[in-house]
Amino acid sequence: MSFVKENVNRQPIVDTVFSIVKKAKEDKEKIGEENVVDATIGSLYNEQGSLVALDSVFSSLKSLDNKVLAAYAASFTGNDDFKDRVYKWVLNGNSHLHHEVIATPGGTGAVAMTIQECLDVGQTVILPEIAWGSYNLMAQMNNLSVKTYALFEEDHFNLTSFKETCEQVMKEQDKLVIVINDPCHNPTGYSLSSQEWKDVIAFLNECSKTHKVVLLNDIAYIDFAYGQKLAKEYFSVFDDISENMAVIVAFSLSKSMTSYGLRCGAAIVMAQTEDIVQELKIVFEKDARATWSNINNGAMAAFVDVIDHHLKEYDQERLQYVALLKKRSELFVKEANEVGLKHYPYKEGFFVTLSMDNTTRDAYHEALMKNHIYTVKVNKGIRVAVCSLSLDKIKGLAKKMKDILDTIQ
Repeated sequence: MSFVKENVNRQPIVDTVFSIVKKAKEDKEKIGEENVVDATIGSLYNEQGSLVALDSVFSSLKSLDNKVLAAYAASFTGNDDFKDRVYKWVLNGNSHLHHEVIATPGGTGAVAMTIQECLDVGQTVILPEIAWGSYNLMAQMNNLSVKTYALFEEDHFNLTSFKETCEQVMKEQDKLVIVINDPCHNPTGYSLSSQEWKDVIAFLNECSKTHKVVLLNDIAYIDFAYGQKLAKEYFSVFDDISENMAVIVAFSLSKSMTSYGLRCGAAIVMAQTEDIVQELKIVFEKDARATWSNINNGAMAAFVDVIDHHLKEYDQERLQYVALLKKRSELFVKEANEVGLKHYPYKEGFFVTLSMDNTTRDAYHEALMKNHIYTVKVNKGIRVAVCSLSLDKIKGLAKKMKDILDTIQ
């Protein structure tokens, strides 16, 4: 007999980030911060090496009445004004589907809720081969199987692998639940083109003739996409989904508002018919009530205040960091290409990922740490967090990394 449920995985969680963050911190204390490259941190940092906390956001939060900060939200699905502003901010007029919004603890809450409520035990969720590790963990904790699609074919999205993976799963079950993390994919920084999105939706519409289809679009980093409003235009493609398909968009205030610890986000449920939206909403709101009960009222109120009263300041402040992120990524990618340091196709976002097999990756990761360069291991690669590295730290980094790689190959 066990103290936990019989079918749960009891293996300790493999910490691929925080243990390396700790090593980097210890190394900085030992030899000085200027002698260490810490490319582990998946949050936005300024050029002085401090965490970015947008003044426009936190001034708004601090100006709220204490009673607002202390209060429960109006509903366990979130405050109505928050849900309204989230929908308008995220979709930006690009979709006209039936929809509902459920507030969640970060984008993570939206992803977790979809994975655990849309599939039965033993069924399969479809994930990208290179992805945020928590997707896999969520599947594992809900006793789901995972099938992965290869992300890339040369320098573009691997539609062939995506189709093949979906077709394999369709032989085993009557439903598809698929995760696409886009734009600003974590950890490669890839974003699908408008045509790639059209191809994906056209294929899923074919699948929906015989199977129910749930597409989970994780947009955690969308507000740091280099095209800004242009990066949201692909949502219009969702208006072409069939009547046997639903789209759930997972939105994160953590990234958009640089409020990582406030844990607030939303699941935006969309479909051609109100019936589908309501079925998902009813189950999702019960899941919300049973799991976290209520969402951070202050975070929701601050978001509404920023959107309604401080949008100009927020945009100006955030866009400065979007421009800085673009400079950093362009410098790293340019120098990587010059020295032949192979990486996955990067378009925009917080991370660039070097491409290699996992055996090389493991040896390389150790070699980098011996040279005071700290990165994060992902499937088939090494993640470099350009979001937290100053331009000074990035300059020349690709060459150092290539020289180290050459010593182990």
